Amino acid sequence: MDRRTVLKGLAGVGSLAATGGLSMPALSQGAAARTLRFVPQANLANFDPIWGTQYVVRNAAALVWDTLYGLDATLQPQRQMVESEEVSDDGLVWTFRLRPGLKFHDGEPVRSKDVIASLARWSARDPMGLMLKAIQNELTAVDDRTFKWALKAPYPKMLLALGKNSTPCAFIMPERIAQTDPFKQIPEYVGSGPMKFAKGEWVPGAKAVFEKFADYAPRQEKASWLAGGKQMLVDRIEWVVIPDPATAAAALQNGEVDWWESPITDLVPSLKKNRNINVDIADPLGNIGSFRMNHLHPPFNDVKVRRAVLAALSQEDYMRALVGDDTALWKPLPGFFTPDTPLYTEEGGEILKGKRDLATAKKLLAESGYSGQPVTCVVAQDQPITKAQGDVTADLLKQIGMNVDFVATDWGTVGSRRAQKTPPGQGGWGMFHTWHAGADCISPAAYNAIRANGDKAWFGWPTSEVVEKEVTAWFDAKNLDEEKAAAKRLNKAAMEDVVYAPTGFFLSYTAWRKNISGIAKGPLPFFWGVSKTA
Repeated sequence: MDRRTVLKGLAGVGSLAATGGLSMPALSQGAAARTLRFVPQANLANFDPIWGTQYVVRNAAALVWDTLYGLDATLQPQRQMVESEEVSDDGLVWTFRLRPGLKFHDGEPVRSKDVIASLARWSARDPMGLMLKAIQNELTAVDDRTFKWALKAPYPKMLLALGKNSTPCAFIMPERIAQTDPFKQIPEYVGSGPMKFAKGEWVPGAKAVFEKFADYAPRQEKASWLAGGKQMLVDRIEWVVIPDPATAAAALQNGEVDWWESPITDLVPSLKKNRNINVDIADPLGNIGSFRMNHLHPPFNDVKVRRAVLAALSQEDYMRALVGDDTALWKPLPGFFTPDTPLYTEEGGEILKGKRDLATAKKLLAESGYSGQPVTCVVAQDQPITKAQGDVTADLLKQIGMNVDFVATDWGTVGSRRAQKTPPGQGGWGMFHTWHAGADCISPAAYNAIRANGDKAWFGWPTSEVVEKEVTAWFDAKNLDEEKAAAKRLNKAAMEDVVYAPTGFFLSYTAWRKNISGIAKGPLPFFWGVSKTA
């Protein structure tokens, strides 16, 4: 459904139960108050937070699996599963001790061997994990609650690596699960987090259910993002997948669901008029839209083709399609870092400024030798953020003379297909759309989309020695001025090599019924501290 016509169907949409989208069992008032019904941003098509990097998987995983450290609302890592840590004077040996009483959902205690296996799997996929793996001497258990990570070189950002909320997070799993090949999906979903995954009730495309873990021992500190005491005030969370925004809006207004993670902007005015609903910006750090190209195969393996896209790309077109005409919700972004944060820079971003240059784009395309081969654009239709961008891209590529092979699919399929390195005509892809939370893009540390280290890079696998040199320079910086200088050079290099094409910066809404309290702003939905009255 086109975002500009979705309103037409809203008035005629009845209850979700009436349309067959949700079975509404008869519940007592007490049971209803203990069950939170949540509409996620997309379908939970797979559930392995290390195998892939989709935010919807990370969001669900944060309920089931815990982390050694957690990033708080000030963007600082705090102890979570860890009771204490020590680092040697030379910075080469980190010794960690787990909190007592940590228990997995199957009743087994969390042991050092589980942590070691989990970190080994995570470090095979995560950019910061790969950096640690490259300088690792050994990762060993001292006893059941103590483990040691010995390095060949200091790594001052260790705690950030272990506590960051960007995907993939360093979630801790039982050893038997963590020993799964990191490039294959795990067979079971047992964690030590505040909620258990009810696998028997999981219906991909329709519903996922989480139940309170009675033996979870939350920290005593106040909860803040992924840090602090994760106190669950509801017994059951049902994720109700509703791809159609009009149906989701009607369900929220009718009280059939309690919280809608990402309402589209067109529907916000009608939601705000409902006295039973609260609407607010989900995260002030916002999001960066992304046009991600495959650097391995034609035509985007040629930098001239990627630059042709930048020359023709109108961020205003993308942002208006995505969030509408309210300019308070979006801004152009001639760079890669989150606006209004210390490392934000527009160095090298001139190609994205000013009037769009179709003539230059066509010239670059001709110089590349492009001869009309299909460009496979894999675009999820059940995710409003990707659908809106994909519609603009189809028109853009046609305008500059490219042959568009538009693959309209679902977000779960995009998540699987973008991991394929085969050529586009053999099940691979040429480009896809996504977005990056602003909290992930404030520095190169946890920003997997900015990396250009070839096979070890994020989907698209860009290779740029200059980009990687400046990433290293940022990590080696001794003060903020040096960090800013490295970020400027990095922004320029990433723009010249077109690691990816930013489509603009935007804010998103979230909406919930007024009998729900405790919802906090941030880059993902935090369910701890959220309560419901009947």
